[in-house]
Amino acid sequence: MENNNMPKHIAIIMDGNRRWAKEHNLDPKQGHRQGAKTLEKIVRYANKIGLEYITVYAFSTENWKRSEDEVGSLMILLQKYLDDYSKRADTENIKVKILGDITKLSSGMQKSIANCMERTKQNTGVTFNIALNYGGRDEILKAVKQIAKQVKNNEIDIEDITTQTIADNLYTKGEPDPDLLIRTSGELRTSGFLPWQIVYSEFLFIDKHWPDFEEEDLDYAIEVFRKRKRKFGGN
Repeated sequence: MENNNMPKHIAIIMDGNRRWAKEHNLDPKQGHRQGAKTLEKIVRYANKIGLEYITVYAFSTENWKRSEDEVGSLMILLQKYLDDYSKRADTENIKVKILGDITKLSSGMQKSIANCMERTKQNTGVTFNIALNYGGRDEILKAVKQIAKQVKNNEIDIEDITTQTIADNLYTKGEPDPDLLIRTSGELRTSGFLPWQIVYSEFLFIDKHWPDFEEEDLDYAIEVFRKRKRKFGGN
């Protein structure tokens, strides 16, 4: 794919795994498994076409409200997913990062996260951000507390706080904001995903469940993005 007006960073709300399973008379766990296969395929393709960053919403702070069985199976799936990436770190040039409060996760999951990030940190292909136990307001709250602590410790003055100061205290520190946000399954909301970072992102809502998302759908999303005129508040 030509790089003319290629987005650097695409964020995806992978919606519809459970609805896909229901439509196929399957257990929700099978929907999540199929969604994981789709994600692996799309991340590989993103790396192939030269996308620099891809950020996906894997598990929100609100998802703990789901049934214990579904949450447990999803965590097992995610941990296996991270372990597999660790094993393939030398053959797939993909850098994996986790965005979210991992302190609430099991010790086994935290170990898998640390190992995966360490094993892939030198990779130079697409940076694959997985938002795990992530909440947008929670992220901003944590950033505010970190900045307040810096002020309290006389590391910075209140007058020196800028929007960049806040950005530097978010999980996405050092990364460009998403150029494009995709949400599948036809829902028209952002559900607390990257509220600071997507203020000037282009939005695209696709009426297709995530497990059915294909490489061609990503191509389509990029073509839609290329045709839009981004104004950033200007004329």
